[in-house]
Amino acid sequence: MGQKSCFHCGLEVVKDEEILFDEKSFCCNGCKTVYEIFSLNDMTCYYDFEKSPGATPLDISGKYDFLDNESIVSKLLEFQEDKTAIVSLNIPHIHCSSCIWILENLQKLQKGISASQVNFPQKKVRITYNPEEVSLKDIVHLLSSIGYEPYISLENYETGKNNVDRSLTYKLGLAFFCFGNIMLLSFPEYFEVKEYWLDTYKPFFRWLIFALSLPSFLYSASGYYVSAYKSIKSGMLNIDIPIALGIIIFFIRSTFDIVMDYGSGFFDSLTGLIFFMLLGKMFQIKTYSFLSFERDFKSYFPIAITRINADTSEESVPIYDVEKGNRLLIRNQELIPVDGILISEKAEIDYSFVTGEAIPITKKSGDKVFAGGKQIGKVIEMEVLHSVKQSYLTQLWSNDVFQKKVEQKHKSITDSISHYFTPILLLIAFAGFGYWIFIDANTAFNVFTAVLIVACPCALALTAPFTMGNVLRIMGKKKFYLKNALVIEQLAKVDTLVFDKTGTITTNVKSNISFEGTELSADNLVILKSVLRASNHPLSRMLYDFLPESKRLKMNDFQEITGKGIQATLEGVLVHVGSADFVGKTEENSIQQTSVHIKIDEIYCGKYIFNNHYREGLATLFEELNQNYQIKVVSGDNEGERSSLEKLLPKGTELVFNQKPEQKLEYIKKLQESGRNVMMVGDGLNDAGALAQSNIGISISENVNVFSPACDAILDAREFKKLSYFLKLSKKSITTIKMSFALSIIYNIIGLAFAITGNLLPLVAAIIMPLSTVTIVSFVTIVSNFYAKSLE
Repeated sequence: MGQKSCFHCGLEVVKDEEILFDEKSFCCNGCKTVYEIFSLNDMTCYYDFEKSPGATPLDISGKYDFLDNESIVSKLLEFQEDKTAIVSLNIPHIHCSSCIWILENLQKLQKGISASQVNFPQKKVRITYNPEEVSLKDIVHLLSSIGYEPYISLENYETGKNNVDRSLTYKLGLAFFCFGNIMLLSFPEYFEVKEYWLDTYKPFFRWLIFALSLPSFLYSASGYYVSAYKSIKSGMLNIDIPIALGIIIFFIRSTFDIVMDYGSGFFDSLTGLIFFMLLGKMFQIKTYSFLSFERDFKSYFPIAITRINADTSEESVPIYDVEKGNRLLIRNQELIPVDGILISEKAEIDYSFVTGEAIPITKKSGDKVFAGGKQIGKVIEMEVLHSVKQSYLTQLWSNDVFQKKVEQKHKSITDSISHYFTPILLLIAFAGFGYWIFIDANTAFNVFTAVLIVACPCALALTAPFTMGNVLRIMGKKKFYLKNALVIEQLAKVDTLVFDKTGTITTNVKSNISFEGTELSADNLVILKSVLRASNHPLSRMLYDFLPESKRLKMNDFQEITGKGIQATLEGVLVHVGSADFVGKTEENSIQQTSVHIKIDEIYCGKYIFNNHYREGLATLFEELNQNYQIKVVSGDNEGERSSLEKLLPKGTELVFNQKPEQKLEYIKKLQESGRNVMMVGDGLNDAGALAQSNIGISISENVNVFSPACDAILDAREFKKLSYFLKLSKKSITTIKMSFALSIIYNIIGLAFAITGNLLPLVAAIIMPLSTVTIVSFVTIVSNFYAKSLE
């Protein structure tokens, strides 16, 4: 098994036949603690046994046994269905970019974990895993073994409160105490005071300084040692390795000086180094908290849901107004925003938002349904179990399953920096030490330590995430909601804009509707309204609101065919609602219009004609966009509005009509094959395929709880005229990243130049390192905010 160290006393763990419980048991030579050791991929986990015979195995410190209880685990999980479970864990020890890199690559360490995502400001990691391959307890052990032990409390999960971790404050206070006292005791050495009592008791004072340094060295700096050890053990190097190495080298050199009576050593600099490192870490944490961006932008998500009141009336409310016990109406293709109990007798739920698998799961009345599922088929009703956690919905939207395979230039740069920075830094430090050791030993140790401390990849690695994140927050406040920060980089590359017509450049709110055909009876109007109630298509919603209020009929069968229409059965009556072809009607009128045709019990009744209104500011927006982009308009409607669109849109704008959903997709693909970088703007329903095919897909929202995971962004319909502003801001964001990259590289080059030439003390390096990170983060925040204001 190789040499392992005891958690309690640090001595080697070996086999001991006298107290061997089974062939996997091992014993510590020192404290006789017994371990059972097993392999979890390449990670080693330890389970303590009581020394007495017949004792049962416990986990690390015995505090995670409760994770064997399924009822407790179910309270911790955000989602659990078939082979997919999702949990968010508080990780107090997240503090830098390398922490993010390690925690977002857990799938490389443990089979069964499919994805992990870090929320840096909140110090949380959200893990998606297969419970049949790995348990939550195994995941917690894995995190603990690599230095990121989660803080788990059921009370905190239920109340939403987290205990404050004060360990950094205690370590900082102790480091300051040791540093201050050692500085005072070192004054005679600084000024070379010649006095009998000082000379006589000089050895005593030196050993007193040594004793005062131990609490700082052993306790205050312990986090760096643990992190470095577990990082090496896991094979994933982080920035704490050179820091820990520098501290240890400093301590060994100073102890050697005192033992050999060469001098007082560098304990003042060592304790000062630890103090300023910890102070810098706290300063960074406070800065990140002040400048933090909401990665999940939970307070802005523009989705409404239909709530059924006690008097059976229906109203559309924001999802964050939904409370436990409310009854909700979920239409076809609508996203379930909360966990709840199904009231309707049957439902088909598509959990592709969560799992990536689009195979519907059948649920019966009384079954639990989870947030993130999408209703397929007829309208259903459910009762709410928990209030809405919008951060959960947006995290589902950011699921890796729906990420487009695009070149993520800045992400790949920062990943490379985090991965290779530590070994390169160690090489530079040893090279500097090797050069100076033959010239001046004191300078050699100063150079070695200063190089390890002054260079930090955090400033360089965090510049892109903080720039993107701050811009994401700014756009969110302006009601443009991006799937994740990487979408901004892709927005900056767009050169061709493709717009859908119905529900995108036309508004669903204002539309004159008229009926042409055989007048519908009161019974038929009730049937039609009941059918439309289950649909989320823009025309269906407009017509549903247009028809008079009536009683609701029970639906036996419902099918909505994308791009064609609805087929439903109510109380034995077969209803077709949709295009002329769908109902089997040939258009006779040469004047083609946007219309919805009705056929009831195989009898054609007529059509509802929509005279669309175009969105406010459309002409001005298109004129502005036409200066930098190619503009195309595609529509599933006929060419009835070509003349009015040609007057409204810039000259030369390509108009393509009579496009089915699959034809829209092919149109986008042809543009891409010709070398265009395409952004598709649609309504998220009939345009799902085109949104998925495009480089960037934007769904226009009229506060309806339906959109496709294929879209990369959601734009509030009221802010449609600001689309040009968002495209400009995305380009300025890339400029900001390039500027901050250059600034960060200059910072590191200058720092390393001073350090390797022996002109930078380790103590000064400890102050400079966190300041560089804070400076860069502040710079990108200020510059991105400036651009956001100046472009308005």
